[in-house]
Amino acid sequence: MIGSHRYSASRPPGAACILNRQEFLCQLARDAQQLGVLLQPNDKIQSIESLTGDVIVDASGCPSMVKRELNIKFGYTGRTYQETLENANCYRCDTIRIFFSCSGGYFWMFPRNPEKHEVNVGVGMFGDFSYDLRAMLQTFKEEQCISGTVNYVLGGLIPLGLQRPFLYKNILFVGDSGVGAFPFSGQGIYRALMSGDIAGRCIAQGKIQKYPSIIRKEFLQWDVMGYIFINMNLVFRRINPMLFLHSLNVFAGLGKDLKLLSH
Repeated sequence: MIGSHRYSASRPPGAACILNRQEFLCQLARDAQQLGVLLQPNDKIQSIESLTGDVIVDASGCPSMVKRELNIKFGYTGRTYQETLENANCYRCDTIRIFFSCSGGYFWMFPRNPEKHEVNVGVGMFGDFSYDLRAMLQTFKEEQCISGTVNYVLGGLIPLGLQRPFLYKNILFVGDSGVGAFPFSGQGIYRALMSGDIAGRCIAQGKIQKYPSIIRKEFLQWDVMGYIFINMNLVFRRINPMLFLHSLNVFAGLGKDLKLLSH
């Protein structure tokens, strides 16, 4: 939903899925251990001075632990707040729903565990505005008559677009600490996986200096468009919040040709 306009898209059965992120991360860890990787999940890094190794990969998220210590500022960011509900009355196993807000972001409803009729509902906003996201989500739930038992709560910063630098000495920045989320939608897992794959190949080939140029080649075009979109709508939001929804409807009309959600 964008204002009063409703858009829908469908895919053939089996063409898309909802990722169980926790299980996905655990499976990645199991695969790594089988390949001989030593995992130390309970170790806490106190300073980058304690990091040793020929190559270091920073996947510590936003803000990056390394960049924070080096006082490297991050680019555009947004904020999110989300709740997972059991026995949700809005559960639809095959449907995700997104509601754009004139405040400059959107609300979402994603199905999760079918056995528990579990739904993840949340809100994300871009820009430096002091919104009470928890209160906004509660209002949204009331307006949509959403009910269920909250079993998980999460919130935090979302880096929108590339977060330079991508390489500092022997440290490669991947995921939220490097490539950030897709500026148009805030989705970041796909970009994180891509950057991790690129970093791994560069390390394996002994060519980590090529990592920044490959990242720019993969993501820069979309990020330039994203920055224009964000800056334009930050201005629109200050003039008249409804202009934000109007611009989204324009992009939605073009989205099929531009494949805006492909990244």
